[in-house]
Order: sequence, then structure tokens, then C-alpha cells
Amino acid sequence: MRRVVVDAGGVTLVEAPVPEPKDGEVLVRMAMAGVCGSDVHALQGKHPFITLPYAPGHEVSGTVEAVGAGVGPALAVGTRVTMEPFLPCWQCKQCRAGRENICENLRFFGCAHDQGGMADYFTVDQRRLHVIPEALDWKEAAFIEPLGTPVHASRLVGGLAGKTVAILGTGTIGLLTLQVARAQGAKSVVMTARSARSRERAAKFGPDAVIDATAPDAVGLAREALGESADVVFDCVAEQSTMDQALAMANKGGTVVVVGVPPAPVTIPLPMIQDSQLRVQGSATYLPDDFTDAIDLLVTGRVDMSGLATAVRPLDEAAAAFADAASGEHIKVLLRA
Repeated sequence: MRRVVVDAGGVTLVEAPVPEPKDGEVLVRMAMAGVCGSDVHALQGKHPFITLPYAPGHEVSGTVEAVGAGVGPALAVGTRVTMEPFLPCWQCKQCRAGRENICENLRFFGCAHDQGGMADYFTVDQRRLHVIPEALDWKEAAFIEPLGTPVHASRLVGGLAGKTVAILGTGTIGLLTLQVARAQGAKSVVMTARSARSRERAAKFGPDAVIDATAPDAVGLAREALGESADVVFDCVAEQSTMDQALAMANKGGTVVVVGVPPAPVTIPLPMIQDSQLRVQGSATYLPDDFTDAIDLLVTGRVDMSGLATAVRPLDEAAAAFADAASGEHIKVLLRA
């Protein structure tokens, strides 16, 4: 079979044996896989948790091809599935508490694992799979995993109904966070982006305003557009400049949720956080309920994927797909079998 590998030399397609499902595992034939921003950052040597070489592909959907012993009937051959890519140990303190997304021995499929979803076939523990409803096509199903991220982030702050929301960053996760905020009944939502192209693109998805993140008065403009301070700020970039802006937008009494993967450490003004009773909340991936909610948002049409998948390439063109994703010209780039 074919498998994509990312190493210091770039993105290549290699031949590999088709893996055999072990007890409790499922062999999945890939249908579609998304190129995540994390994949691009890893290729560029900017991801703090992914080392080269690695087999990419964690935003993936496909069809059950074979099952190992002990796999339940819900995952019969031919079933369409998507995957929660993190691989918990199921036994540590966090796993026992139902927080397997922050497992103390966490591995991550397609990032820190011997397999990735950008391959003709892959095997995975049956507990990582969700059945895709017939109402969703493959392209829509490819967004279940990334949509789980803002669903989880919003759950951590008790939902967004009636709240003022700022979203820093207008990539895939930022735009999906906008749709989740709208679906949950946020009072108002503003976004920030550095490039005019990104701001123009984001405006088409219906925020109340899109602010130039490089403007000297970006914080004031965001607060003015919201009509008050932000109850919740989702930092989908997670760099020093965005964290500074996020805390200022949330001041006083607001919550900053760190959704993006920080490329490097940042500093925070602790006196301001204490005195203004600000909350800084990390948000790590998702949990099964977040996938369930993400699927429901897609099936019911409360989140619309139209216009988000801006390029689809065959698996053979993986290198070109990574280049597309890094170009800034696209929102989401997908690979198909």
C-alpha cells in the first residue's frame, strides 16, 4: 500500500505493508484525510510536539475493511467511520476520570505514532472510531475531527449562549469556532487576522466584524465591535502577540481559551490576571461527546462546511497538498484515496 511520510527532505509517498488488525482493532481503508496546520508546522520544524520523520494524517475518514477479534458489531466491514486520533493508555489518573484527551501517557495517531491516516490503509483501536451518518458525504465527514476542537473548547467555558466572543485567527479552526459560536447563540462574535486576504475570506462566513490584528488599536476595535469586553476569547494562533491581545480583550473577568498549538513559550502579565480575575484555559483536542456533538451540528446543518474545503488532491499528490496548505491560499486542503 501507499503511505505518506514527512521527513527533513519533505513529503514523500512510500510503499508499506498493509497492517493487520490485532485484537480490538479495525483495519480502515482511507477515503479522505485533511492536511492540518499542525502537519504544515511539523514539516517546517515549528511544531513543539512532532518530530521528524513521521507518518501524517489524523483528520481522517474511511471504510472498515477488516476487524480483529473482539470488535463489536457496530463496526462491521463496510461501515463508514471517522477517528478520534489521540491514543490514551486508558489506565492513568486522567483516563480513569474520563479525561483521556490529557492522558498521562498520551500518544497521537498521525503525529507521534507509527501509522498515519494519509495511507491506503491503517489500523486503530475500535474505541477511537465513530460511525459516520449516511447524511454526510466524505468531504463533510472530513470536518468532524477539526470541528470537535471548538466544540470541546466551548464546552470548557460552559457554552457560548448570550456571550460576547472574540476569535484570534481565521484558519480552519478559527472559522469552525465562529460557526460553533453562532450555533450556540453567541451574542456577538468578532475575529482578527493579520492579512487582508484572510480578513476578506473570514468576512464571508458572517462574523460581526473582522479586525486587522496588526492595527495599533486592534484591541479597542474588537471591544468596540463587541460593544463591551469579550466574555470569551479563543486564541487559535497562540503566539505572544495574540496572547497579549486576547488578555486585553477579555479584561476584566473574561476567559482566554488557548486553542492553537503554541510554537514557543509566551509570557503573561500575572498581576493583571490576578487583579482582573482573568481566566486562561488550555483546550486539548476533544472527547467522545464532542465528536457526537460535532456530527450533530453537521447533520442538522447548524454548521455548514460549504466553502471550507478549498482544494482536494489525490493521495499521490500529497507533497503538492502540503504546499497548498502552507501557501495561505486555502482554508482546508484534503487528500482523497
